[in-house]
Parts: sequence; structure tokens; C-alpha cells
Amino acid sequence: MKFLKDIDFKHKRVLLRVDFNVPIKNEKVLDDWRIKISLPTIEHILKQPKSKLVIVSHLGRPGGKPNPKLSLKPVVEKLKKLLKRKVIFIKNIISEDGDKIVRGLGEGEIALAENIRFYSQEEDNDENFAIELCHNFGVYVNDAFSVSHRKHASVVSIPKYKPSCAGLAFEKEIKELYQAAEPSKRPCIAIIGGAKIETKLPVIEGLSKNYDVVLAGGRVAVEAREKKVRLRDNVILPEDYIDKNMDIGPRTIEKYKAVIEAASFLIWNGAMGKFEENKYARGTQEILKALCKADAYKIAGGGETIEFISSQRNIPCFDFISSGGGAMLEFLSGKKLPGIEALEKY
Repeated sequence: MKFLKDIDFKHKRVLLRVDFNVPIKNEKVLDDWRIKISLPTIEHILKQPKSKLVIVSHLGRPGGKPNPKLSLKPVVEKLKKLLKRKVIFIKNIISEDGDKIVRGLGEGEIALAENIRFYSQEEDNDENFAIELCHNFGVYVNDAFSVSHRKHASVVSIPKYKPSCAGLAFEKEIKELYQAAEPSKRPCIAIIGGAKIETKLPVIEGLSKNYDVVLAGGRVAVEAREKKVRLRDNVILPEDYIDKNMDIGPRTIEKYKAVIEAASFLIWNGAMGKFEENKYARGTQEILKALCKADAYKIAGGGETIEFISSQRNIPCFDFISSGGGAMLEFLSGKKLPGIEALEKY
């Protein structure tokens, strides 16, 4: 796989795939963390003499149709402020007008295209669509690790046709998650919660082979017990719950905190209960507090997990925050991600 340092961006028109899937309300970006993690890649490219940059991202799940509520236009304003430079908005990159804007970009100019998932061909991984998308560009950069488990056109097909590399955020993800898959620091503890047992169970099984202890919570733990799933002895399920299994109980909280306190390496993905409701947030809050106090190398990931950490203003507590939810889980469960394979193969 090639990285930014391996590519010459001079005099190149660059297509950059990022994940600007950020919360937006009243046309304002509420949390710009996902935007900020790609800024070093953007700035690296734009520093190259006579480079020009077009950014492509998704937002939500519009189902292959335009949806004004899922427009990336509000992100343009946020990006302008963060970069302190003009950002052009491309309403339809697959059109004559889109071609005109892309080809008309001047030295050091940057544009953001509308939500790539407004096109059904994106999620269908239509190769002709990928060719249309990238034909004006000399180089493709993937800085969207979080969607690299998806076989989407802008993720896996473009590297077939253009010189490609991983961005700085993508490179960091791979480095950190390889370390997390087989940690050298001991004791190493994984905390896995959330609701989707079909995606979380393979991760629990995979991590239990390399980790000293896996602490389970959320609906994952409830269903594992109800369905009598056979787990390794080092996978610990909650001892008690509150209010029909909506959150882990006080005995479990104290037990999990004691395990976390002893760790040298920690990874966390998934809430302990239905934290969106305050009365069921205590388990997740206490686990986060324990993680912040722990003298260990700490990694967290997953959309809801990051949302909760950010809401508590505890992002600085962690040595690394993964932008991936499903991508992080699939990587840790030993699966080869299509987005990684595409960058390695072509």
C-alpha cells in the first residue's frame, strides 16, 4: 500500500475520499471531529506546487436519492473556517457543470462535492460510475477508513484506474488497529458493548483469543446470555442489570472498574446500556470514568461510543480514537477490508 509520502502531488488534480458524516442541525455542523482528522491530509496535498483538490464524502443513508436534509453544503462553511480558505461546492460532480468546476480549479484551490450517496451507483459499486467520478483526476487518496469495509464505488473501484494511496488518518488507523489486534502490553482488556450481536460477537470471539479479558455489555451481552452463546472463559458477562436489562447494574460496574484499573492496554467499542436515556447512562458513564483514570494505552471506536465520549468532553483521555465503527470491528475480528485490499492490490 502506498501512503502520502510515496506520491508526487505536484501539478496534480487530486480526488480525496473522506468521511465527513457529521451531525448537522439547522444547517450547522454540531461536531467537527471527523472533519478535523482529515485536515492534515488536505493540507499536505494543498502544499504541493500547483495541486488542486476535490473532496468526496457521504452523509447518512439517503438511499441513492438526493435528500436536502443530508446535503454536505453545511460542511462547506465549516471547512472554510477550519482551513481559512475558500471552498467551492459542487452540486453534481457527475455532470457537465461538475466537470467544468473540476477542470477549472486553479492552483491550490479546493472543492467539496455533494453527498456521494445521492447516487445509487455508489453503493452498487458501479465501475462506470467510478470511472466518471475519477476521470478528471491524476491521483486518488482514501482517507476514509471508516467506510473501508464497504464495497462502494468511491472506496474500492477508483484504485483500479488511478494511482492511489492512503491518507494520513487512514495510515494512522491501520497502525493503531494492527497494534490493537495483537497488543504487546499486558494485561490487555477489551470492553465491547452495543446492540448488534451479529457484528459484535465475532469481535468478542476474535479478541478473546489475544486479550487477557473481554468485558461485555449492552444488548450484546444480554443476547449472548439469552441465546446461551458459548464463549471463552476470559469473556465476562454482566452479573446484574437494572430495569429489564437496559443498563449494567452496580455489582457489574464495580467488577468491570476493578478489571479496567489493572490494565496496561485497553480498547473500547460499544455502550453498556441505553445511554441516550439518562436513567440508563450510569453504566457507560462509570466505564468511561474508569478508562480515563486507568494508567494504560487506550483506544476507542464506534459511532455511539465516540458520540458519548465527545459529549462528556473526554476525547483527550484516549491515546487514539478510531473513526471506524463497523470497519474497526471487522478489522479486529480478522476480516480483510475491501478498501484496504483495493489500495494494496492496484
